[in-house]
Amino acid sequence: MSYTSTTGVSTLPDTDLSFEEATFSKVTWRLLPLLFLCYVASYLDRVNVGFAKLQMLQDLQFSETMYGLGAGIFFIGYFLFEIPSNIILHKVGARLWIARIMITWGLISGAMIFVTTPQMFYVMRFLLGVAEAGFFPGVILYLTYWFPSHRRGKITALFMTGIAISGVIGGPLSGWIMHSMPGVYGFAGWQWMFILEALPSLVLGVAVIFYLKDSIRDAHWLNEAEKRLLETQIQRDQEGKEQLSMKQLFANGKVWLGALIYFCFVMGLYGVSFWLPTIIKTTGVADPLNIGLLTAIPYGIAAIAMIMIGRSADQLRERRWHVALPAFLGCAGLLFSTAYDHNTLLAMASLTLAAVGILTSLPLFWSLPTAFLGGTAAAAGIALINSLGNLAGFVSPYLVGWLKDATQSTNSGMFVLAGSLLLGGLLTLAVPATVVNK
Repeated sequence: MSYTSTTGVSTLPDTDLSFEEATFSKVTWRLLPLLFLCYVASYLDRVNVGFAKLQMLQDLQFSETMYGLGAGIFFIGYFLFEIPSNIILHKVGARLWIARIMITWGLISGAMIFVTTPQMFYVMRFLLGVAEAGFFPGVILYLTYWFPSHRRGKITALFMTGIAISGVIGGPLSGWIMHSMPGVYGFAGWQWMFILEALPSLVLGVAVIFYLKDSIRDAHWLNEAEKRLLETQIQRDQEGKEQLSMKQLFANGKVWLGALIYFCFVMGLYGVSFWLPTIIKTTGVADPLNIGLLTAIPYGIAAIAMIMIGRSADQLRERRWHVALPAFLGCAGLLFSTAYDHNTLLAMASLTLAAVGILTSLPLFWSLPTAFLGGTAAAAGIALINSLGNLAGFVSPYLVGWLKDATQSTNSGMFVLAGSLLLGGLLTLAVPATVVNK
């Protein structure tokens, strides 16, 4: 039996609250571990080119600008196929479509070992973006099928700690592979890195087919009472959300504001993700293994901050400042990193602050558009915001690479990324609190 308070917030007797918490805990433990591992594998295959760069550029005689273009062109393929991919997922179900995405990107990521020319590098990165298009917004959409708005801040943060954990695991792993395996069976260290780090995506893609369920009603691991509770909460959560046609979606100001905010945050994310090994190297660290170990520090601390701040946002039911303040911290961290670019200790402290701010703002951002979009509008709207925002993944590494070639320093690029995070935080505060704080 449920009750409604005068404030409009649902309240329940203690016994019902215990049942509700147990049910959502059950759903969390069933879905999140696999989705989390998938995101770790996804993000690792997307950004390990930042480690490959430490050897690949010299082996293949690529310039910094060539690397930046190749790293970023991934997002052109991603942009072009993002919305169709998410709509297909909404129609055919998450299980088969997420599995398809993971298996194809694993195959293409492993095939990066065959790159020998800039043109091949560009084509393979473009195809990797096409293959992965739809994974992240598909999971964000999938979570709306199982969790109401007031629970998704923490859940999305838990899922997106995959970015941080991929850095904690992937940095040392990539560094060790490139340090230990050059010349084994005639392959370079960077080639072994692409081969070995593609395998988890293939294994997890197969696991998704057998493990995920497309809807609450299909979940054999829930009893009927649990299913009814979840369906009631999701139905209630959808009330009042905008059900927009594609034409209305493209004309919706809140969607475009969301895309611009996300673009600003993604500028910071991929500026750091693709260039962090290079920035650490400029402080005087030469061995790829040591660089890999050091990259784990910012990501590890960021993972803890993501969970804590995500929980705070849900408990307080406040979204805007929980997004904006981390973005401002990320801006400050990038600025400090330019001031201490020849001091490894201070540079690492600054980069850690930047990683905490950037990685915390990203998952909490998604509480904004999912608070007002529902149904097919959510599928297309999330994909539209994500695809437009991720164009920054093309702009950011290419711009930093071009500025590094032009100035022989990464500092000018960090200034641009810091300004982008500042703008994103300010735009977040322009979103009406009444729309998202629920």
